[in-house]
Parts: sequence; C-alpha cells; structure tokens
Amino acid sequence: MVPACHGWLALDARGCWRLRGETITHPGLIAFLAAHYTADARGNWLVNNGPQRVYVELAAAPLILRLHPGGRLVTHSGREARATGPVLVDAEGCAFLATDLGPGMIDDRDLALFAAELQHVDGAPAGDEALLALIDGQPDPELRWRDLDVVSCARAEIPERLGFQPRPQALEP
Repeated sequence: MVPACHGWLALDARGCWRLRGETITHPGLIAFLAAHYTADARGNWLVNNGPQRVYVELAAAPLILRLHPGGRLVTHSGREARATGPVLVDAEGCAFLATDLGPGMIDDRDLALFAAELQHVDGAPAGDEALLALIDGQPDPELRWRDLDVVSCARAEIPERLGFQPRPQALEP
C-alpha cells in the first residue's frame, strides 16, 4: 500500500493550486489535478495520483465558483455546477453553497454579481442594506439568490453544514 500525502497540496480561496505554499502554474499539472480531484466518504478532498492519495488542504471550500453569463456556475477546474443550496453567508460576506459537484464558495471577485442577484422572498431587489444586515448577523432578512434561501452562518460551522473537511483527516480507509 502506498502511503497518503498530507500537508503538501492546497487549494486557495481563489481556486489556485499550491504545492508546499507555492502556486502551481504548469498547465499540464493543473489539468491533472483537476481531472483527479475528488472526495472520500469523510468529506476529505484529494487528488488520486495512481495508487496514492494526495489530500488537499482547503483555504475556503472544495470548489471555488465563478459566476458566468446566463446564470452559469463554473468551478475552479472549469466544470459547470448546479447550485443545490442553501447559500450560507459568513461575517466576511463570503457565500458558500452546495452544488451537484460538491461544496463551493463563490469567488470573491464575483461577490458584487452575487449581491446584485439577491432578492427578498417577494421578488423585490434586496439592496446593500439587506446583505449588510445578513453579514452583521442580524435576523435573516429572508433573502433569496436565484431559487435558493440565503442565510447567515458562522464560518466555523460551514464545513460541517456542507460536509467537507478543510484540513484532511490523516486516517486511511
């Protein structure tokens, strides 16, 4: 049995791969990582490198999502995802959600686009005040993003709620 690797590979909050803290820029290696990126039953995300598992430390979430025209969500690895919600917004204004490909966070470069799509449950535009109230932890102003509920959530609770481990557990199956 080949031992697993821990502490070498990471995914930052903008979807960039890092090997021992250095950003990976080689297109072939990035494509390999994206093609072999998966999760185990415990919510640890990893890259299968032949018989070896290389566990990934997550700065934010397993998937970093970009908003594209036509309402499309695209992961950091270029795959189209479908949001399954709800959207969890932390005190820093970061938006996390479940997708059909796994848990994700909307890239901070797209938060203005995300905020512009927020609505009250009656369909009226939410505006900045409602989002700021949510970020501030005030009682949820019943916001929706697309067809998903938007709720306030402490950052520390997000991994458990979405079912992932930001720091992979060292246990082998």
